Amino acid sequence: MSAKSILLVEDNPDHQVLTQRALKKADVLHAVITVADGDEALDYLFGQGGWSERDLSVQPALVLLDLKLIRMDGLEVLRRIRGDARTKLIPVAILTSSREESDVRRSYETGANSYVRKSVNFDEFAETLKTVAAYWLEVNEAPPLGRA
Repeated sequence: MSAKSILLVEDNPDHQVLTQRALKKADVLHAVITVADGDEALDYLFGQGGWSERDLSVQPALVLLDLKLIRMDGLEVLRRIRGDARTKLIPVAILTSSREESDVRRSYETGANSYVRKSVNFDEFAETLKTVAAYWLEVNEAPPLGRA
C-alpha cells in the first residue's frame, strides 16, 4: 500500500460509510481519513485540536470535500485550504450531490481542482471514485507540499 492518503470531509455518517465502501469496492487501497465537518478538516490539515500530535509533513494526497457541511460549509474550508501556503497545493475534489450550476462555478472560482457529483447508484459511485482516485493519486504528478 502506498503512503498516500485521502482526507474525506463528510458530515453525513451514512455518506461516510457509503464513500468508504465505494472506495474499497473500487480497490482504492490508500488510507482514508474521515472527518465529520469543516472545522475538523482544518484541524487535521493544520495539526490543531484533536490532531495536534499529527505529523504535518505528511499531508493527504487528495481531499474529497462535501459542499453542504454543518458549521462551516465546504467552500469556506476550501478558501482556508487555498489561503495557507502549507495546504494551498493539495488537490481538492468537491464530492457532492449538488447539481446547482452556481455550486460548480463557485467551487472552481474558490480553487477546487475537480467537481464530482455523487451518484445514487452504488456501482456508478464506486466507479467514479475509482477514476478520481486513480487520476489524483496515481496519474497526476503532484506538486511538492509543505514548502511555505
